[in-house]
Amino acid sequence: MDPLDDSTVNQRLDGVPQWRREGDEIRRTVEARDFPTAIRIVDEIAVEAEKLNHHPDIDIRWRTLHLALTTHDAGGLTELDFTLAARIDGIAASHA
Repeated sequence: MDPLDDSTVNQRLDGVPQWRREGDEIRRTVEARDFPTAIRIVDEIAVEAEKLNHHPDIDIRWRTLHLALTTHDAGGLTELDFTLAARIDGIAASHA
């Protein structure tokens, strides 16, 4: 899978407005209502990540999740990152 050019990355970010670009990654923070809910969100993300064989970096701080996506094998951002970002958005919204 080839990395996306800057123009395409910027267009794709419009579809996942809670994500921001930092270099070759996109990042988002999710605030859960409590720690058990945060862990349930991580569990659901793990299921989707396995389906796509694409795994985010996740930092858990009590009820705050910091997520980062990039496609290491491609050396940058690919469609896979934006596909998983959209699925994570759906998971986060279902727990809001």
